[in-house]
Amino acid sequence: MKDGYTLAFVIFPYIALTTFVVGHLYRYMTDAYRWNARSSELLAKESLRAGSWLFHWGMILVLIGHSGGLLIPQSVYDAVGISDTGHMRIAYLSGMLIGFITLAGVVLLIFRRLLSVRLLAVTSLNDWVTLALLFLVITIGTYAVFGHYNVLYSVAPWIRSIVALHPNPELMRSVPLVYKIHILAAFALFGFSPFSRLVHIWSVPVTYPLRSYIVFRKRQA
Repeated sequence: MKDGYTLAFVIFPYIALTTFVVGHLYRYMTDAYRWNARSSELLAKESLRAGSWLFHWGMILVLIGHSGGLLIPQSVYDAVGISDTGHMRIAYLSGMLIGFITLAGVVLLIFRRLLSVRLLAVTSLNDWVTLALLFLVITIGTYAVFGHYNVLYSVAPWIRSIVALHPNPELMRSVPLVYKIHILAAFALFGFSPFSRLVHIWSVPVTYPLRSYIVFRKRQA
């Protein structure tokens, strides 16, 4: 059992993270022309709007919430007056809301492809694997929130131990099964992402609001 925990919560996460980093760098250097989301907006623009908006904003908030909740020690929150009880209450409420938003978005994107003959024809196996992994991770994560399990003294320090290169798989022993599945599925998604359309997350136009204005002048006869 101990070896099983080492494999699941030490070796596998590092394999996934290494694949995530090296895979993105390798693909960017060797496959730059296909470094995009392969947008289907031209095939079905109206059906994309709601699902894309919910999914993308939901994922941004999910990443921010997980980073702030798991990577920052509770001692920091204590220092600013947020107790562990208050911290978990915020995590429950925001997790439920953001989870449902993100889940609604990915469900709309899946049904959009299933219900459109044109989209179905151009959807690859890679696309279906990506959507399936996203659906699995988001669904299990949203369901896990209702378990009201305190992750501040188990999952959170384990995540930090992975980041600090001092992994402690024993912290995951008492964690409920649904959380373990969610975590392993999330790392599987990280490892798969360099080979999918998810690479476009690194091409977010964050500098777009700072661009120079384009001046149009009327041509004089």
